Amino acid sequence: MRTSDAVPDPAAVPIVLVTGPSGAGRTTAINVLEDLGFEAIDNLPLRLLPGLVEANSLTRPMALGLDSRNRDFSPAALLDVIDMLAGRRDLDLTVLYLDADHEVLLRRYSETRRRHPLSPAEDPEVGVLREIDLMMPIRDRADLLLDTSEMNIHQLKADIERRFAPGGRALAVSLQSFSYKRGVPRSIDMVFDCRFLRNPYWEQGLRSLDGRDEAVQAYVRQDRRYQPFFERVLDLIRLLLPAYREEGKSHLSIAFGCTGGQHRSVTMAETLAKDLAEDGQQVSIRHRELHGQRQK
Repeated sequence: MRTSDAVPDPAAVPIVLVTGPSGAGRTTAINVLEDLGFEAIDNLPLRLLPGLVEANSLTRPMALGLDSRNRDFSPAALLDVIDMLAGRRDLDLTVLYLDADHEVLLRRYSETRRRHPLSPAEDPEVGVLREIDLMMPIRDRADLLLDTSEMNIHQLKADIERRFAPGGRALAVSLQSFSYKRGVPRSIDMVFDCRFLRNPYWEQGLRSLDGRDEAVQAYVRQDRRYQPFFERVLDLIRLLLPAYREEGKSHLSIAFGCTGGQHRSVTMAETLAKDLAEDGQQVSIRHRELHGQRQK
């Protein structure tokens, strides 16, 4: 249920106001929304918010983190902000309130050994109870209330994704080919060595071509080891993708290497990209050693 009776325009820009007591998971929620494509801003002073959302200034969904640590925060001021945003037909507002039992909040603060913002010189429990009381009017106005007391970080991420991206967050897969002569690329999750496959480089008519050419791909596929290798790689990736999504991973990078980075590794990357795309997977591809060469 929205915080106002105003019906948003069908083209209204989604805006999620994320709030709740410190330690309930607000930062995690902001990060997940950012991964889902929201422009995320945390702890923006309330007095600056009206200017941020002036008419026609928003072109993409926005997630705003607001709580008692915000400069010039007060429940009344935040309620005024909620009323202002809810009254805008060009914005589709959701007030997301993350909550947890005060014992859980206290335990989380004890684990991090941080001072509570509302009791910097006192026992953290004093600050926890103060903040729960302070935030109660905001809690009562929430469109969506999530109790994170029994959630771990992965469960909270999955819940946010399910609610704000019903189809689930798309896990982006990037495929890369490279030459071992120039070293393995950095920040790669998986590396497959293709140097055991037959090498088109030694065929004069194929040497000047690369793995984007059908003639080169056909030559590599003639190796009796190619098909079993490719099928096992594809099966492995299909097995792992759902597991990585469940763990909240947003990107998987896979690299194929060969001696020159021109033929066998490019063939594997191109062929795997095609099969994953046919599965409906979001795939990007980069051939490091072909960078700057002709585009097909």
